[in-house]
Amino acid sequence: MFYDFSSAFNTIQPHILCDKLISYDIRPSIVLWVLDYLTSRPQFVQLNASINSDVLTTNTGAPQGAVLSPFLFSLYTSDCRSSNDDCVFDKYADDTVQIGLITDDDDRAKGRVYKYVQK
Repeated sequence: MFYDFSSAFNTIQPHILCDKLISYDIRPSIVLWVLDYLTSRPQFVQLNASINSDVLTTNTGAPQGAVLSPFLFSLYTSDCRSSNDDCVFDKYADDTVQIGLITDDDDRAKGRVYKYVQK
């Protein structure tokens, strides 16, 4: 089963990501840098290099197109993994595939992913 996280990088909550980084024993200076990187970011839309939208400040998500964003999203969702040997998750950034045999209409694995995403 393939999962598509819509607007995946926009869903990152910096404080949750930083808590996970701390649990991985990442140095506090790096955690603070990531928090600073993801919060109070100005963003705007530019059209034809002459028309700019108003500037909005965002405190969630990771910048689209940034090299670091897929890695941060992978860390953010690192606890979304199989709880049994019957299925495996393969993930790269916001692309996730669940591989396993489903027998007798057993949708428990899909249900666990649904619960995780609803957090």
